[in-house]
Amino acid sequence: MALEGSLKDFGLADILQLIFFQRKTGVLTLEGKLDRIRLLVIEGNIIAAESKRRIEANRLGKVLVKKGLLDEKTLQSLLDEQKSTNVRLGNILVRKGIVGKDDIEEILVGQIKETVIQIFGWKEGSYEFTPQAIPLDKDIPMSIDTQHLLMEGLRIVDEWSLIEGKITLDTVFTRKSEDIFELTGEERDIFSLVDGENDASTIIDLSGKDDFTVSKTLVSLIEKGNIEQKETLPVFTEAPVIETKTSLFSFRFLPVLAITAALVFSLFPVFFDTGHTLKRFLASEAIDNLRFKVETYKFERGSYPDSLDVVSGEKDPWGNAYRYGHNNYTFMILSSGADGKEGTEDDIY
Repeated sequence: MALEGSLKDFGLADILQLIFFQRKTGVLTLEGKLDRIRLLVIEGNIIAAESKRRIEANRLGKVLVKKGLLDEKTLQSLLDEQKSTNVRLGNILVRKGIVGKDDIEEILVGQIKETVIQIFGWKEGSYEFTPQAIPLDKDIPMSIDTQHLLMEGLRIVDEWSLIEGKITLDTVFTRKSEDIFELTGEERDIFSLVDGENDASTIIDLSGKDDFTVSKTLVSLIEKGNIEQKETLPVFTEAPVIETKTSLFSFRFLPVLAITAALVFSLFPVFFDTGHTLKRFLASEAIDNLRFKVETYKFERGSYPDSLDVVSGEKDPWGNAYRYGHNNYTFMILSSGADGKEGTEDDIY
């Protein structure tokens, strides 16, 4: 049975949390005034995002050309092949050995995050989650941790009011002044990407920085008179607002999130035993706190810790060490539950 409704009644943060905690696999479709977006989910984590307004192949191709990893003629040939075969551009590039898998993955992960984060700005819209089997891409396997994405999205939502209404992801900039003597190093980096063709979204992709950092820097360059807007097609028409009553995920509300997780898990008969349920609740709460510590570590040092012992030596309620894994883009923490075996039904995420 599909999960569906209005974003006014059930916010994106709540939807993603429910899907994550229940480890759902399927397609989440979100439709607003400006776009229709499909998020592909496996075991609660997002593996791909499709936007009706912003075609993946066009975005990926544009960034690769701007980075000098692909020329226009080759790109056009590959786009023609992509249309006739219906194989994704990234997969064609990897299979032909034209661009490395790591380069493709880095760009696509950034674009997926950008696509999801913009939905936090939608005041109106509808959602529908349809459970179904989703094949994992063997050429470019990706999985973005939903909890991590929520942290990043809600952080940007909190900060976005500082640049409310000044630019959008589709804003194209031109240079107004070449005087960069008084610019900071970060401002010079972003200024070098302004060429009269790149919109804010492309500049974000090319810079490798997050939406808010780049957008704030672009606003600073506008205020200093170095750049000006060439074209604006609104995506963020106002500052994204996530009301407390519908947004459970926030560092300030970690205890509430833990209680929510416990309630979700308590719905399943296998957990009706009071002592067992309490231990699962404590494990879920501890995992949320460990996630916060790992995110803080990355924020301060620029990378995830190699092992969980770096931030905590805590054991789960059954006396076992929490399982931890990470790559360049995300991380995972779980308790193996009462049976102490990872990969079984009583694992806690």
